[in-house]
Amino acid sequence: MIGYLRGRLLEKHPPFLILDVAGVGYEVEASMNTFYRLPELGTEVAIYTHMVVREDAQLLYGFVDRQERSVFRELIKTNGVGPKLALTILSGSSVESFVRCVEHEDIATLVKLPGVGRKTAERLIIEMKDRLKNLTSIPRGLQQSSHSSLPAMEPMIPVVDEKREAETALIALGYKPVQASKAVETVCRTLAKDASAEEIIRLALRGMISQ
Repeated sequence: MIGYLRGRLLEKHPPFLILDVAGVGYEVEASMNTFYRLPELGTEVAIYTHMVVREDAQLLYGFVDRQERSVFRELIKTNGVGPKLALTILSGSSVESFVRCVEHEDIATLVKLPGVGRKTAERLIIEMKDRLKNLTSIPRGLQQSSHSSLPAMEPMIPVVDEKREAETALIALGYKPVQASKAVETVCRTLAKDASAEEIIRLALRGMISQ
């Protein structure tokens, strides 16, 4: 199993990123909380991962630190919650916010996440309450190396439509196309034209969760 990757950040198209590790490109699906903390393309970075092996695919999920990965692993143990939904939950809510929702039995906030209905929210609260107590906070998070030992290489910087990329990411997280488009258009009215996809997604998620 692959639990940790350290390499050069080659591409990032939320919620996917590609890390060049010794010439091998690993495609990783990451939570948006991780994406918000990613450095510039071409920078060396290290992330914690969780690998899911299926009959038709081998999938890697990436996280900002071991605590977020631990919560992800507890989430997928919950009845009815798979890796996709677990990643959506951690993208729409920080670990701290999710823990608060569970501790305070805040169903109203949980059901605002795509794919989380009332029954799922109730299961999360019942099944996660005891599990979260056993998790330890680990301060060491996503690392960026200032002295890269990798050979110099120009990053691949594709031409990207930030608004469209933000919409695509929201749809990948489980939001309906109409919801994603409306949320992106709303936040873009107040953002600078050169706003990044990550910033658009962050504000769009915040807006939809707070409604």
